[in-house]
Amino acid sequence: MDLGIQGKIALVCGASKGLGYASAEHLAREGAHVVIVARGQEALDAAAAKLRALGSGKVIAIATDIATAEGRAKALAAVDQLAGQAGHGPDILINNAGGPPLGDFRDWDRDIWLKAIDANMLTPIELIKASIDPMIARGWGRIVNITSGSVKSPRYDLGLSNGARSGLTGFVAGVARHVAKSGVTINNLLPGAFETDRLRSGFTRSAEMTGETADAIRLQRMGEMAAGRFGDPDEFGATCAFLCSKHAGYINGQNVMMDGGAFPGTF
Repeated sequence: MDLGIQGKIALVCGASKGLGYASAEHLAREGAHVVIVARGQEALDAAAAKLRALGSGKVIAIATDIATAEGRAKALAAVDQLAGQAGHGPDILINNAGGPPLGDFRDWDRDIWLKAIDANMLTPIELIKASIDPMIARGWGRIVNITSGSVKSPRYDLGLSNGARSGLTGFVAGVARHVAKSGVTINNLLPGAFETDRLRSGFTRSAEMTGETADAIRLQRMGEMAAGRFGDPDEFGATCAFLCSKHAGYINGQNVMMDGGAFPGTF
């Protein structure tokens, strides 16, 4: 299926590995030009090299903290460089940030909360604000926020993520409807448990707290999954790319749960 995004310019945050990289990979395979952003230079350079070997599009890697105003300015300048036009902004924006730490809410002070809200709510909003008017002017745009299954199925130890990402979800619900007639869509993609470094590090932390082995915790968690397995980042990236495609223009303001059927509700 031709997704119709060849030559489009995409800004993908948190793209050096995991779900962010998988999303950038599928966009690159479709011929999109991609600006990938992450904090770690070495991992980012390795990701860029792989992306350049995949498709016909150009790839720019920006090692910066997207949660800062300076980092966002660098990323958006790279987008404009690809477009050859100041203030062009991305045609496709993938908001993605590493989730805040697990824990007990009794241990979180105001600074910890503000850091979580800044990274997982305010930074995506700032990037949406910087991107959406140029999208509207062109009559086409796609924004996908990679949030978390915990928005819809909260976990006690993910309270920081539950709170910050739910705030973003509420904000998007209003804006997506406001811009719907302009050809711009905004959707949230909610991952469950995927085979990523973050998932594996979570098993390690749980092992340290409980005294069990990480392998035992992994097997127990896998046994609890409705699908009997964890997700493959590649299938996540493919879904993200579809939401950015010409075929997804009538999907807007949605929270797409991608958790292998783990969420127990009807709606």
